[in-house]
Amino acid sequence: MPNIKPVSDLRNYNEVLRDIAVGEPVFLTKNGRGRYALVDMQEYEKMRATIRLLSELFKGEQSGKEQGWLSLDELEASLGVTHE
Repeated sequence: MPNIKPVSDLRNYNEVLRDIAVGEPVFLTKNGRGRYALVDMQEYEKMRATIRLLSELFKGEQSGKEQGWLSLDELEASLGVTHE
């Protein structure tokens, strides 16, 4: 179940921070509406890495569609490796 608290609870921020765990953000509301999410730094870095990876995969897919795909032999040659 999501952990939802009003932003006014930040007056006692130690109580709010105690409820933050990896994979379990605390959602803060302002005037009854969702406004902020507090996440553990480790979880935040993981999300950023995921976004970067997905961005690079998208660029690769776009490149393949525009410039053509490499065969396995062409890929191995460009990387200087061999497949057995």
